[in-house]
Amino acid sequence: MENDDAEQEVSCPICDKFMSSKEIVDHVDRCIFLRQEEEAPNRSSDNITNVRDGKRAFPLFEKSFNPAPKKQKLSPGRNIAKNNKKIPQKTIDLTSNENEEPSEMTSSKSLSDQKVEKDEESMSNIPLAERVRPKTIEELIGQSNILGKGTVLRKLFENAEIPSMILWGPPGCGKTSFSNVIHQKCKDSNTLRFVKTSAAFGSGVNDIKEIIKVAKNEAKFKRKTILFMDEIHRFNKAQQDIFLPHVENGTITLIGATTENPSFSLNNALLSRCRVIVLEKLQTDELIEILKRGLEVYKGICVDKDAPLADVETLGYVPEMIVERGTLKWLAEMSDGDARNALNSLQLAIQAVKLKDKKQNGILKLNIDELKDGIKRSHILYDRKGDQHYDMISALHKSIRASDDNAALYWATRMMIGGEDPRYICRRLVRAASEDIGLADPNAIAVALNALQAVQLVGMPEADCIIAQCAVYLARAPKSTETYHAMKRCQDMIKNHQGAQPAVPLHLRNAPTKLMKDLGYAAGYNTLHKDESGFDYMPEGLEDVNFF
Repeated sequence: MENDDAEQEVSCPICDKFMSSKEIVDHVDRCIFLRQEEEAPNRSSDNITNVRDGKRAFPLFEKSFNPAPKKQKLSPGRNIAKNNKKIPQKTIDLTSNENEEPSEMTSSKSLSDQKVEKDEESMSNIPLAERVRPKTIEELIGQSNILGKGTVLRKLFENAEIPSMILWGPPGCGKTSFSNVIHQKCKDSNTLRFVKTSAAFGSGVNDIKEIIKVAKNEAKFKRKTILFMDEIHRFNKAQQDIFLPHVENGTITLIGATTENPSFSLNNALLSRCRVIVLEKLQTDELIEILKRGLEVYKGICVDKDAPLADVETLGYVPEMIVERGTLKWLAEMSDGDARNALNSLQLAIQAVKLKDKKQNGILKLNIDELKDGIKRSHILYDRKGDQHYDMISALHKSIRASDDNAALYWATRMMIGGEDPRYICRRLVRAASEDIGLADPNAIAVALNALQAVQLVGMPEADCIIAQCAVYLARAPKSTETYHAMKRCQDMIKNHQGAQPAVPLHLRNAPTKLMKDLGYAAGYNTLHKDESGFDYMPEGLEDVNFF
């Protein structure tokens, strides 16, 4: 109440109405859960605002929310001045003394220029990959086999029918960019609400419960909640159960992003409720187009070697930087299909060139030599505990089996550069020497064992040529899988034998005591060849079995 100074008036964070502090709690509950418009007591109709339409925001649930300041009471004289004319505002120059009047040289243009410079400085601290992130599905580059025109997922997206899905792919392939496109789609819709969280930043089950609680309330007003969960594989399988009933009944649409194989890292029950979308590494041409978009941020253009510049009217801006297409192609090839890495490397190179300030006719030129000087290959995608670990060792083994020495050398070298344990590679080479080469070259297993011992003694990186030599030797060696397949047939027969396993024949048993000799153990045994000894060395009933 305005006449009661002892009672404080506060503003509702939902509808901006003023009321006493005693009534604010009940009023906020009505605004959030019932969306009812109610006039505040003892307030004039001019100060009453309507409940916000369309997309609703709940500042009470945001950490950065600051409540509205207490309404200042105005004296009658101040009220008259406010109602009749605007109170002139004094412009204060923060660089001058408190009582110093602003100089005539300070103009609105200079202040705006300062603001632009300040905005550009703040934007320069944002990674380039974040600044050029696409906002529409048309701006998204790559993954055309999944999100291209005419695909099922593209049609569902255009109709705002977004299903629950798991985005699985390597870093920098577009998982977060696709989620950003979905976010923008939700902003343009009154029936969709987007919530983004990440298991890598400490979000837990309690946070998901709060999101689901609000989602249930939004469902009452026919607003669907889309929850994007980045790094979802960091939730263990017990924690992932929190999503199951709510994805099942449609309370939330779950979009999970992961770099790990969902078959191993995600709950089978969750996988049955979500569609797994496999995203691949970006191709070189796609990365070049993304890098061109990054150049536009710095008013740069990509040109072919010795080609004339494009018309300024076509570009829409005066170019301040030139980069040859070959330079961008080299950077794209060095990024291993990772758009984020490519853009951030480009940003680093541009910043280095700007520091040198070597302009030609007012234009900076970024050439491939300067790029190579400042940027080396930053990473090779390899996970010693993930799919890459198993996929590449399988490729190495199959290359040896096929006698492809070139491919065997490639996969062995790529694993070593990726940081694989060299002892693990050698152990698999020992296996390949026995399984695929076998008796065709009995020396192969000795070579593999010597390589393993040498690697343990020498260590990396000096042991790289030892592994390479062994891999090439095994690939070029003659192959024989006779023993391996004979062993597999023997294993199958033993595993599938019906009844008790046959006993060892008496003449093959050891007879260390007189009693055992009297029982017939080792009776008549001799060292002659089986065709001359007259004995059967297979158990009774299996005399005619041949595994070779």
